[in-house]
Amino acid sequence: MTTTVASRSIEGQQEMSKPIDSNVCRLAAISDIHGNLAALEAVLEDIGKRGCDLIVNLGDILSGPLQPAETADRLMALGLPTIRGNHERQLLEQAPERMGASDAYARACLTDKQMDWLRALPTRLRLDPGVHLCHGTPRSDLEYFLEDIDAAGTRVAASDLVHERVGDIDAEVILCGHTHMPRSMQLADGRLVVNPGSVGLQAFAWDDHPHPHVMETGSPHARYALLERGACGWTVAHIAVAYDWADAAQLAEQRGRPEWAHALRHGRMPTPALQENAA
Repeated sequence: MTTTVASRSIEGQQEMSKPIDSNVCRLAAISDIHGNLAALEAVLEDIGKRGCDLIVNLGDILSGPLQPAETADRLMALGLPTIRGNHERQLLEQAPERMGASDAYARACLTDKQMDWLRALPTRLRLDPGVHLCHGTPRSDLEYFLEDIDAAGTRVAASDLVHERVGDIDAEVILCGHTHMPRSMQLADGRLVVNPGSVGLQAFAWDDHPHPHVMETGSPHARYALLERGACGWTVAHIAVAYDWADAAQLAEQRGRPEWAHALRHGRMPTPALQENAA
């Protein structure tokens, strides 16, 4: 099938539109790989066994102390519909000396060709008919879509707040990432918002945005979502996949990231959680 891609800029973001085959009925969404090649390979193998018409990648692809360059090569060869996350933006816009540890490690590993691949990715992507991809929300790669944060901690966002964050996006399905938390919400108007969770990192701590908090799935399994379109609309299955997380954790330890190692092994942050953003 010949694909035509249209591009436009929205509030400093690049949005692209790409038609997909109307026969696409099974869609796999992956996000927040963070250079965890072993987790990515396990997820791709599981998707292959279950069967899928299309895989989409929602960003935060490489940053972390694991295998950023190898992960980039794997994904570049696959050619999946892919968008940038906040970490891709940081890799492209920040000077190395101003980067956090995860971005700085990835940047030191990446080739010019791999950086050019990141540079070409849009921040948002519409797959016609009816599927919209963003990393955080349509208006920000840092905003949480399906969660709220306050001084007491994290909670599932109220549906009216999610509706406001969706805005005027005219799509049956809105796919998002960023929080690493597998979650779905169907709005009153029928639009479905899905976060597949993280392929590569099941817990992190953040010291602001807007309050210190941790995000934890509670298990080390790699996560993705499988969506199927039927006569009554889309259904969602959130999938947890086993892989060799002990080996990934050992690699993180060797590279001086014990908080990453703990998150990879347990799906939880150390207690007390380190204040540095583990992602």
